[in-house]
Amino acid sequence: MLRLLLCLAALSGLTACGAQSVWAPEEQVQAARFTSDEPTSITLYTVVNKNSGSGAHSAILVNGSERVIFDPAGTWHHPKLPERNDVHFGMTDKALAFYIDYHARKTYDVIEQKVQVSPEVAELVLRRVEDYGAVPKAMCTQATSSVLRGVPGFQSMPSTWYPKKLADAFGELPGVTTRKITDDDDDSNHGVLLVQANGDPLEG
Repeated sequence: MLRLLLCLAALSGLTACGAQSVWAPEEQVQAARFTSDEPTSITLYTVVNKNSGSGAHSAILVNGSERVIFDPAGTWHHPKLPERNDVHFGMTDKALAFYIDYHARKTYDVIEQKVQVSPEVAELVLRRVEDYGAVPKAMCTQATSSVLRGVPGFQSMPSTWYPKKLADAFGELPGVTTRKITDDDDDSNHGVLLVQANGDPLEG
């Protein structure tokens, strides 16, 4: 039961999984679009409690014709990155570093699992996250797993509410690379990061 409630717990705002519909104007989305030179890929981010080892949040970075992050029911945002219902556009390298730094702190690690996919698969995942809609409370991992399970190559993903269960299954995919990001920032540091973000142009 404790694991099931992780996405409900407002752990310093980390898992406050609210379903608020957000729809940035088209001109903002077009202006922010970013395309990476890296091979097309899907990356699963899992936030893990250092003390309990339990998963606290799941998100997907899609690197296709553009790079976006699907952060379902998440609290992260950047004032200069447009969002449409949990999909954040303009995920440059700086923006991604900011996203990771926001979540990694002295009580939480971030697990990054990346797998290269064909451009067609990347575009399918991109369409699926854009079409999914705003995600309600406690359904961050359920939304993430639902998006992946309908995609060729990801049929083995479970339908689950548990971030660690999804991460374990993702880790079994052929060719996946994994790294753990740790940080000693205080739990309150995410507020400082958001203030700093107002002056960050996020190029590169």
